[in-house]
Amino acid sequence: MSKPVCQGFDIDYNRGLEDYSSILVKFDARLARPAIYKAHPMQSIRPLIPLLIAAGILLAGNGLQGTFIAIRGAEEGFSASLIGFMGTSYFAGFLLGCVAIPRLLQSVGHIRTFAALAAIAASGTIAMVLWIDPLWWIVVRMILGFCFSGLFTTVDSWINSSVANNDRGRVLSLYRLIDLACVTGGQFLLPVYGTSGFTLFGIIAIFVCLSLVPVSLADRSNPTPPETYQFDLKKIWRLSPMASIGCIAIGMTNSSFRLVGPIYAQDIGLSITSVATFMSAGIIGGAVLQYPLGWWSDRYDRRWALIAATTGAALAGLFLSYGAGNSQTLNFVGIFAFGAFAMPLYSLSAAHANDRATKDDYVAVSSGLIFLFSLGAMIGPTVGSLLIEFYGSSALFSFTTVVHGLLVLVTLWRMRTTVPVPTDGRSRFTGLLRTSAYMVRLGRRKKRNNGRSKKETDKSG
Repeated sequence: MSKPVCQGFDIDYNRGLEDYSSILVKFDARLARPAIYKAHPMQSIRPLIPLLIAAGILLAGNGLQGTFIAIRGAEEGFSASLIGFMGTSYFAGFLLGCVAIPRLLQSVGHIRTFAALAAIAASGTIAMVLWIDPLWWIVVRMILGFCFSGLFTTVDSWINSSVANNDRGRVLSLYRLIDLACVTGGQFLLPVYGTSGFTLFGIIAIFVCLSLVPVSLADRSNPTPPETYQFDLKKIWRLSPMASIGCIAIGMTNSSFRLVGPIYAQDIGLSITSVATFMSAGIIGGAVLQYPLGWWSDRYDRRWALIAATTGAALAGLFLSYGAGNSQTLNFVGIFAFGAFAMPLYSLSAAHANDRATKDDYVAVSSGLIFLFSLGAMIGPTVGSLLIEFYGSSALFSFTTVVHGLLVLVTLWRMRTTVPVPTDGRSRFTGLLRTSAYMVRLGRRKKRNNGRSKKETDKSG
C-alpha cells in the first residue's frame, strides 16, 4: 500500500510525531487528500506559557532577594564580610540542589517537588524577618539556594520535556526576554516599597507562592521525569581545562557583582533608586553583547571571543575602581560595560566545552560547568566583601579585574598549547541562563533517527 502524499509538503515518515506538533492537519473532501497548514508560531508555545509565567515570577523574586538581602543586612549593622558569606551560603545550597534535585524529580515528580520547594522557600523568606540574626540568615540563605536551584531545575526540565523540537530556539529566546524583564523589573521594587520593615520580605514570599498557581492549575500533563546524568569533573577537565577554569573564574566575578555589588553602590553614596538602576544596568548590559559575541565565536576561533570579552570586563572593572569615583553617571556607564562583557562569558565557555563534547554529553557537561560556576560563586562574595571591608569599595572591582586578567592569561596559554576545533565540527553558540543543566537541552534540537548523516545532524544542533 502506497503512502499518501501531501501536496506542497514533504513528509518524512521516519520522524517522530513531536516534529510535527506545530502543524495542523485537515482533510479536504473535494481533493480527497489531507491538506496541511502551518500553525501560528505562538499556537504551539501557548501550553508552555503557564510554566514561563511561573519562571518569570521566580526570577523576579530571586533577583530582588539577592539585592535586597545585601542592602537590608547593611541596614541591620551586619559587616560586609557577613553579607558576603550569606552569598557564599546561597551558592552552597544552589550547588547541593544541582546534585540532589534531579533524583527528587524522578522520585516524586515535578508538581510535588515544585510545591514542596516553593513552600520551604516562602517560609524561609518570612523566617528571615522574624529572626534578624546574621548566623540565622546564613543558614536560611543556604536553604533558599537549594530551593531556588530546585525550582528552576523543575521548571527547566518540565519545559524541556514539553516543548516541540521546532520551537526550542523560540522558547529559549522568550525565556531570556522574561529573565531580563523580570529580574530588572524586580530591582525597582526596592525604591517603591523601601528596604526597612516587613514589606519586601512579604513581597518575595508572595512571588514564590504565586509561582505555584500557574504550575498547579494550568497544566494537567504528567511531565516526563528528567534523565539521570553522572557528570565526571575529571572528564570535563580533560575535555576543556580552559572552560573549567573559566566557569570557576566567571562564578567568582559574576556572583561578586550580583550579591556584593549593592554594598559597593551604597558605599559610593548611591540612593536606593540608584542602587536598583546600577544593578539593572549591569543585568541589561549582559544581554547586549551576548549574541554579537556568540556570532563572532561561531565563525572564528572561539577563544578570541573569550579573550575579547574577558579583556573588556577587566577594563570595565578598572574603570569602576579607578575612573568612575563617586559619579553616579560614570558608575552606570561602567557597570553597563562590565555586564556587557562579563555576563556572556559563561555561555562562551560552555560553547567552547561543547565544541569538544559529543551530543550525548551536553547535559552532563552543562551540569559539570554549573557545578564549577557554583564553586566559584561560593568564593567570590566572601572575597569581594572582605576586600571592601579592609580596602574600601573600589577593591571589589579591582578583585574582578585581577580574576579576569588571569583568565585572559589562561586562555592565551591554552591557545598556544591546543589547536582550535574546526568551524564545521563545532556546536552552535547558545545564550544560556545559569538556572539548571537542562537549559542546554532547551537550546538544541533533539536528536532524530531519520537517516540523516551525522554532519547534517550536527549542523541542526
